Amino acid sequence: MIYKVHYQESKEEVPVRENTKTLYIEAESEREVREKLADKPYNLEVVIKVDGAYLDYEKQSENFKVEQI
Repeated sequence: MIYKVHYQESKEEVPVRENTKTLYIEAESEREVREKLADKPYNLEVVIKVDGAYLDYEKQSENFKVEQI
């Protein structure tokens, strides 16, 4: 499954919507996504499962790239 992760690059800073970044990651569950990103300095805002028509829509974006972690 593919998950879309909204995050801030630093756990030390206050989250600001304009600084929110996204990445796509393949995993079996949301828990696995969080475990894979645990060693990163990211402040995870939300992890969303992306499938079906939503995944097809996201694939059309030029920024769509599944990260290998």
